[in-house]
Amino acid sequence: MRILDLGCGRGLSSIFLAQKYEAEVFAVDLWISSSDNYVRFQKKGVAQRTIPLQLDATKLPFAENFFDAVVSIDSYHYFGNNNTYFEKILKPTLKKGAMVAFAFPGIKKELHENIPEEMKLLWDNDALQMWHSIDWWKPKFEAHLENFNISEMDCFSCAWNDWLTCDNPYAAEDRLMLEADRGRFMNLIKLTGTIR
Repeated sequence: MRILDLGCGRGLSSIFLAQKYEAEVFAVDLWISSSDNYVRFQKKGVAQRTIPLQLDATKLPFAENFFDAVVSIDSYHYFGNNNTYFEKILKPTLKKGAMVAFAFPGIKKELHENIPEEMKLLWDNDALQMWHSIDWWKPKFEAHLENFNISEMDCFSCAWNDWLTCDNPYAAEDRLMLEADRGRFMNLIKLTGTIR
């Protein structure tokens, strides 16, 4: 099986896929050095099955019908938040029947025209362009996927708490946002299906 891990970051999901399924994984990320990820893959014993690539997701160089699956965790909303990315750029690289599995942050309903007062200073314009509701995302995929499912994830608090306890400076900024949100506006979205 050949899997595209799109927006893999430091490759933890790629390592998991290579170890658990003995798959050939193409670990693609724009910001993380392929050399750094390669060192991580060597240390975890998956360098023979895991190919690190520092690439822009909007310019994928892969052949048509190349991948058996695509996974994207906490990154698809950065590059796929439009009406054409999935159909024109990503889908051509996937075989018929290829599995699609995404997880990314979102909002419970579209608030872009009516941002809650308490969130105005905490949600920057970049986030608002990327975060959308299930209803907004659904039409971008349902015509292309069989067994299509999109829903809120149950792990919102757990996932955010993990993030907020780390020493990343962005996590420190997000603490205020989560305190103001109190579970009212934001969510995490999961999306699965297979290519028609």
